Amino acid sequence: MTDHRSAHTAAAAVAVEKALGKLDLDTKAGLLSGQDVWTLPAVPEIGLRSLVMSDGPVGVRGQGWGAADPSVALPSPTALAATWDPELARRAGRLLAQEARRKGVHVLLAPTVNLHRSPLGGRHFECFSEDPYLTGVIGAGYVAGVQDGGVGATVKHFVGNDAETERFTVDNRIAPRPLRELYLAPFEHIVQTARPWAVMTAYNQVNGVTMTEHRELVDGVLRGEWGFDGANVSDWTAARDTVRALRGGLDIAMPGPHTVFGAPLAAAVRDGRVAEDEVDDAVRRVLLLAARTGCLEGAPAAVAPADVPQDIDGRALAREIARRAFVLVRNEPVVRDEPAVRDEPAVRDEPTPETAPAPTPPRALPLTPRPLRKLAVIGAAAKDARVLGGGSATVFPERIVSPLEGLRAALPDTEVTFSAGADPRTKVPHARAGFELCARYYGADGALLAEQPQFDGKVQAMGRFPDGVTQHNLHTVELAGTFTPQAGGAHTFAVSGTGELRLTVGGRVLFDAPCAPDTDDPFEAFMNPAEHRVAAELTAGQTLDVALRFVPRGTALGADLPVLTFALGHAEPQLDPDAGIEEAVRAAAGADAVVVVVATTEETESEGFDRTGLALPGRQDELVSRVAAANPYTVVVVNAGSPVEMPWREEVPAVLLGWFPGQEAGAALADVLLGTHEPGGRLPTTWPARLADAPVTQVTPAGGRIAYEEGVFIGYRAWQRRAREEAGPAPAYPFGHGLGYTDWSYESLEATPARARVRVRNTGTRPGREVVQVYLAPLDRVAGPAPADRPDRWLAGFATVEAAPGETAEAEIALPRRAFEIWDEAAGARRFVDGTYAIEAARSVTDRRLAAQVTVA
Repeated sequence: MTDHRSAHTAAAAVAVEKALGKLDLDTKAGLLSGQDVWTLPAVPEIGLRSLVMSDGPVGVRGQGWGAADPSVALPSPTALAATWDPELARRAGRLLAQEARRKGVHVLLAPTVNLHRSPLGGRHFECFSEDPYLTGVIGAGYVAGVQDGGVGATVKHFVGNDAETERFTVDNRIAPRPLRELYLAPFEHIVQTARPWAVMTAYNQVNGVTMTEHRELVDGVLRGEWGFDGANVSDWTAARDTVRALRGGLDIAMPGPHTVFGAPLAAAVRDGRVAEDEVDDAVRRVLLLAARTGCLEGAPAAVAPADVPQDIDGRALAREIARRAFVLVRNEPVVRDEPAVRDEPAVRDEPTPETAPAPTPPRALPLTPRPLRKLAVIGAAAKDARVLGGGSATVFPERIVSPLEGLRAALPDTEVTFSAGADPRTKVPHARAGFELCARYYGADGALLAEQPQFDGKVQAMGRFPDGVTQHNLHTVELAGTFTPQAGGAHTFAVSGTGELRLTVGGRVLFDAPCAPDTDDPFEAFMNPAEHRVAAELTAGQTLDVALRFVPRGTALGADLPVLTFALGHAEPQLDPDAGIEEAVRAAAGADAVVVVVATTEETESEGFDRTGLALPGRQDELVSRVAAANPYTVVVVNAGSPVEMPWREEVPAVLLGWFPGQEAGAALADVLLGTHEPGGRLPTTWPARLADAPVTQVTPAGGRIAYEEGVFIGYRAWQRRAREEAGPAPAYPFGHGLGYTDWSYESLEATPARARVRVRNTGTRPGREVVQVYLAPLDRVAGPAPADRPDRWLAGFATVEAAPGETAEAEIALPRRAFEIWDEAAGARRFVDGTYAIEAARSVTDRRLAAQVTVA
């Protein structure tokens, strides 16, 4: 492969220059502007094919955006980071490359490597971690995997896109030291180790300059200092000025065809406002991207076809990542009068009653299948799992395994009951269970233009309509099919979309009216249109025809942007909230064990807005407390992409964080709860007990600005400083925390300034996996910054080991020189800080087991 890539580099350089020499100014300027939402134009005269981009990061959408072309849906990036496994991230990237090739995509718009500065960040779930090193290492694995498959990865959003409020215009004021040590650090690591083929510049400003025009950071740092040789694409609609964008280092302005590049750029050259040589530099980078992805004749693709990974099982990998990502944060014995019988290892030499130690009560997890005659599964999200985040991370999988389905499949001999309890949703879920649907597209004359099956009740497209359908010939879309109710009573239907909507169920018109947006934000109106509800009395088992007719109207996203979104929602007859909780309590009281699934919703955690709090929506906290009081064997699964408050966490014996676990959610959850696999995750970010305890919560601009006044103290760095200086509250669960189903002792640590070797022993009764974390803590501050200016400790490296019961394993962890450096603002450069450091081997940032001292100079 190395020889092929060397040959590619040489051939690509020649092919790029040859192609560039044949282009006139207008064609060159056009290559820097999208021809539509997702593609760049082809130029057949030079052998250039159209380059196709697509959103990620958990799946590959393709040029459409709907259920007609389903996508594998992996767990959320927070989940992937919780595995602490760069190689698993690389395998995820390879699967996404396979999906991209299947959908004709050349460039994946992922991963997102902005930091968890505040738990209120709306796209927290789409980023990896609060720690720049962990973010960089997982991100590098992801990028390498995507590009192993011959598909370009686009690292985003460069830089400082750490919140959603006023994201198009906010000016984030970040001092040089935190900018370098925190926010730029993941990008730097990925650029220098994984060599991404593209970077996306963000909407926001940094220190007064919008990122699509930030010459200092793009040309000076990204390209100049780090040697990035790929293409720089704008976030969609982020490019604002032709000359400033080109001179700021932007190569591609998306989406097209009407952007600040193209015709306006050619005019700027002719007017003398920019030089054609500046355009040529950008075109070279675009042509190189095309060559790398196999879209430019005369240059072999960067990855030879024979080297591209093939036939990766998407379902299996999605399931593996999910169970490896689950973080068991609490697992205590069940305190009850008659504990359930548990399988215990055989004892050969049984001690006498006089010498026998008191038996240790088994922990709540794993559940033992055999004694479970009746398992109560509670929570709306147990039946309608939230498997991925909202916004541009949304894809449409071909199937979703809910927690309820996964547990029922894994426990065929156990009675598994379900109660919704307290439904947290403020919107009706998309029609799915009991529905058979397809979408039919009609012209103004009533002619059928296209027909596609629908996975659920949401019909959506962005950038491309089905074959045969255009913006100009489309008049009406009808979502039609049948519905067989599972229960009788008052069913709720909901319709949403910008345009005229007419809903017919069983021959009766239930809704017929025009619908307008309830927001001035066009993206919010498209992503989250207003909902209108109607009710109908239906009979269980009686199949009915159902049809939702939609005549779209303008979306305010632009005449050149082919977009379509409308939806049919459905909810079965519901108990009133009090009765729902009472039903759940009764079900819990009559079960051997209980699994409660609590969740955030699209209205509380999504792209496009920041969170206003960390409390679970609705009455879910009350539900958990009431259920736990009724049955002490209550396990809580948290279905959220980012931290939530858990005021009941010490009322239950076990708490499992499931993130947004992807399409195989329920199957993976059953694997972990029943103990066929252990939960492998460790926290990639700190979980506060209360929002008020979090050190950094400012995500709302004041006067259009956010001052990053906390400097380098975010995440665990801030928690530890505050604990030292103010004796402040501890988090609910610290960075790096996570339990398995076995126990570990840390036996020895050998350390030099370059590496640490840690020996651990599995002291439990099951095989297991341990994430050995190494933190660096400065002890001698004489030659370094003042103590208040430097964190108490920071993550310097980690490794994952496996061992059978009683066996030892060694983790050898390299300590990068960068870990001993700071950004010296006076010198404008990195500075190695001499002195004595503690090298700490740990299970989390607060559970440090061994330490050794090293002196560096």
